[in-house]
Parts: sequence; C-alpha cells; structure tokens
Amino acid sequence: MNIAVIGSGGREHAIAWKLSQSKSAQKVFVLPGNGGTKNNVNIDVNDFEAILNLCKHRTIELIVVGPEDPLAEGIVDYFADTPVKVFGPDKAGAKLEGSKIYAKRFMKKYGVVTGDYREFGGICQSEYFPEKIGTQDNIAINDTIVKMNGDCVIKYDGLAAGKGVFVCSTQEEAFAALEDIRQKYGVEASYLIEEKLEGSELSILAFTDGNDYKLLLPSQDHKQLLDGDKGPNTGGMGAFCPVPFYTEELKKRIENDIIKPTMNGIKAEGFNFKGVVYFGLMITKEGPKLLEYNVRLGDPETEVVLPALKSDLLQLVLSCFDGTLKDFKMEFNDGFFVDIVLASGGYPKAYKKGIPICGLEEAKELVFHAGTKKERDKFLTNGGRVLNIVACGNTLEKAIENAYKKVKLFYFDNMFYRKNIGKRNFRI
Repeated sequence: MNIAVIGSGGREHAIAWKLSQSKSAQKVFVLPGNGGTKNNVNIDVNDFEAILNLCKHRTIELIVVGPEDPLAEGIVDYFADTPVKVFGPDKAGAKLEGSKIYAKRFMKKYGVVTGDYREFGGICQSEYFPEKIGTQDNIAINDTIVKMNGDCVIKYDGLAAGKGVFVCSTQEEAFAALEDIRQKYGVEASYLIEEKLEGSELSILAFTDGNDYKLLLPSQDHKQLLDGDKGPNTGGMGAFCPVPFYTEELKKRIENDIIKPTMNGIKAEGFNFKGVVYFGLMITKEGPKLLEYNVRLGDPETEVVLPALKSDLLQLVLSCFDGTLKDFKMEFNDGFFVDIVLASGGYPKAYKKGIPICGLEEAKELVFHAGTKKERDKFLTNGGRVLNIVACGNTLEKAIENAYKKVKLFYFDNMFYRKNIGKRNFRI
C-alpha cells in the first residue's frame, strides 16, 4: 500500500517513520515534508485537488493528516467519494479543535468534566458561530478578570498553531493577553476566559473508529518556553512517556469522566470520525479535568508515543476503517521515552532561518526533523522548532540522561532547548 502523510513537522516525520516499518507499507510520501523525511512532494497541505491528483498518479490508498488546517478545511469530506481513505475526522468533527468555544459547549452538553469558563467576543470569523456570542462589553470583561485577580487562562477561539493560549497570573498579564488577541485576530475576535486549573498536565491519545477507541501510552508535554514552566506558550518544547503517576485508578476515572462521554457525543453528533482524539488534561486535586481537544496526533507527544508503540501503526490505522479496532491488540515497548526539542533562538517569536545544522550526518535512530531543509548535502534550519531528539531508558531518569547526552551531538547558531524536560515535581 502506498501512503501519504500530510505535514512538515516532527510529528509527520515520526508518523512516516513508524508507518514505513509496516510490512504492508510499500512507499510513504510526505507532503510537503522537511529535510529529514523521504519521498517528499512539494504540495500545499490545503490543495486538495493537487493531493487527489497525486493519489491517482502514485496509487496512494491512504492519507494520514498531521496538522489541523486540512481537517478544519474538510479534507475528509473532499475525499469521501474517492477510493482514498483519509485518517481524521470530517469537517464537523474537526470543530472540536477548530473552535475552543464549540469544544467547551460540546463538553458541557455531554457531561465531560472541565473547568469553568465564560465566552467573550464579537461576531466570529467562522461558520461555526454566525451569531453574536458572549459579549464585547468591556465592563463585563474587566469584571471577570478582576474577580479572578488575573489568575486565569485566556484562549483564542480559533486555530492558532498552539500559540493562542495565554496562562496568566496577574491582571496585567490577562489584559496584555487580550490585547495580543485583538491585535492578531481583530477587535471582534472571540475567546474564552477560563479558570486556571492547578495540577499535572497529561496527554491522552485515542485512536477511534467513531464507536470504539484504543489508547496510546500517556505522555506529558512541556508547552512553556523556559525551564520551570515559565515564559510564553510554544508548540511544545519536549515530552516524555509513559507518565509515572498514571495509575489504573486514574485511567478508569479519565475514561468514565472524559473519554466515554466524549465518544458518546461524537456518536450523537453523527461525526464521521476515523482518526485520533487528543485529550489535553489537567490532573487536579479534585480529579482529571479536560483542558482541550485536538483531532489529530499531538506534537511533540507523537515523537515519544510512536517509538513506545510496538504494534503496527498502519494496521492500527486501517482497523479504524474496517471495523476491527475493537479487537486490535495494543502492544508497547518497555521503558521510558523522552523528546527534547532543539529550537531556533527567538522562537516562538522572530527567528532566523537557513542556519547550518551540525551533527545530523552521524545521527542515528530517533532524531525527528521539524523545521529543517536540505540543500545539496547540508541541513539548514527552516523553522522555530528544528529537531526532536528522542532517547529511551529503563527508567525515566535514565531516559532523560540519555536524551540530554544525545543533544550534545548537535549544534546550530543560537540553538535553544529546555534543560528540565521530564524533571517536573508532579502536583496532584
């Protein structure tokens, strides 16, 4: 079987790497790919006509979508009347990620445990909410922030490539976040102001056929730029799996309070959902609460959960289409996996591209490219998050040690990375 992976980041490199290990995989194309991926085809991820023509020309039977945009734009719907299977939800199901307000309303409707929130904004710039939602009344907005003393989370309603969430601790930070949203997305942009939940974050990835689901190992992302979970939110500076505090008791509670109600909602809404539901959780003193949905594999979580997966990824994906997911046997490799992101100086704001990368010529397994390109025989930086350096170990501590030892093999000017991935003091 020929397969196409859509996207250009570390997640897509990891997906293509894992799919290519399947005996059933003939050739894995990556659209458009990066400096580390093979069989790249330079096609825009939202050019569905060009993707369909490539599928016909190369007899591609399966598409696995990495980034959010093609799903939100309806790639599953576009290919519905073709022989090509597209792994991901239809446009209606993609709203769970495409609109933070829609997702919160969905959670409330189907009894998914989440934090308190208020909606604000003008007329949304999307088809999800043609009506006026919330309020732009500055008095109501100010009152909400003052009552919370600025200790809140503010989320832009739409897609923002992981950069539309602002975790605030003071009123000054909250008002600055609102100004940032208005400058980027317009004065009538819609957003949420949520209570800030305390505890330990957890990422759960569920493969689903729309009825049943299978879980990958739990992982934990490190979103903030700086050590000690300080600084602005990024797309993710590193991750590890499995997570030490993930017990059977906690798993059952997450399934009962969050995953099963979500699946009930997906069925009730009639979504065509053959893909992945990403559950971003906070494990609080009161129990697990849902922060957000994604409708695809997370990044950088994918770079650790796929190396940890022993089962055949292609067969797992195909089982979501042929009705055999319920009986699919999930197997995992022993040990712990840690991913450290090497980023360009200045990320997540302005950064330079085209900087030579040293060390990749000798790189072995589990180095996933993200923002790279290859010119002749040289690798150059081409994005904010440049490389994902992954290592494993019998214990989490050993995996961390191995990962940081591996990081020392690589260098580019103004290279930046967090020094404490996996070293949090877990708060539950």
